[in-house]
Amino acid sequence: MPDPVFIFMLTRHDRTVPEPLPLAREALEAGVRHIGFKDQGATPEVLAALVKTIREAGAASYLEVVSLDEASEVASAELALRLGVDNLLGGVRPRALAAMLGGRSLRYFPFAGRVASHPSVLLGAPDEIAASAAEIAALPHVDGLDLLAYRSDGDPAGIMRAVCAAIGKPVIVAGSIDRPDQVRALREAGAWGFTVGTAAIDGVFPANASALAAQLAAIETARRGWSRHPRE
Repeated sequence: MPDPVFIFMLTRHDRTVPEPLPLAREALEAGVRHIGFKDQGATPEVLAALVKTIREAGAASYLEVVSLDEASEVASAELALRLGVDNLLGGVRPRALAAMLGGRSLRYFPFAGRVASHPSVLLGAPDEIAASAAEIAALPHVDGLDLLAYRSDGDPAGIMRAVCAAIGKPVIVAGSIDRPDQVRALREAGAWGFTVGTAAIDGVFPANASALAAQLAAIETARRGWSRHPRE
């Protein structure tokens, strides 16, 4: 099976860290080529500089929506277009956003299933979430789905398998990934990619050290399905 894409999120607890640029540069120097951030926690000016840094390094940028109302979600999509990000993740109003994003260059990955609260949580049984995923993935201008499997109130592995089997588009597993076994499970389920933010920045992913470079290296090992780390 193909290796899933690792998206390093410059976030802590669902907000972009106050100074994301140094972390982005360190990740880029370490070879990370997919870098994301939230639409909260940093100014548009900082986010614009961040997107520019990512683009100049030849990497892909991802903005993940954090909103609880339609007006904020539309504003987040508009921000993504102004910034020129490559991918827009999240959001619970795919019909409204897909219509405004049609014909644009960025790819759109809305949330699958019923998502509530902040930080976001995924509600429902695997078959219910898979049915939602199939419906959303069938919409025009939806390129894939953002799946909060490890923020669910049920079976994450079952949810991932059900959703990946239900759609023919990429699935990005996002949120609360902090162990290699979780990466292996999403890999085995057929996920296209996954995000890690807080766990890497705070140094809690099992690794030789808590420094970001060591954390990113450990995640890369898990992504490629290599041998288990001694601390796991």
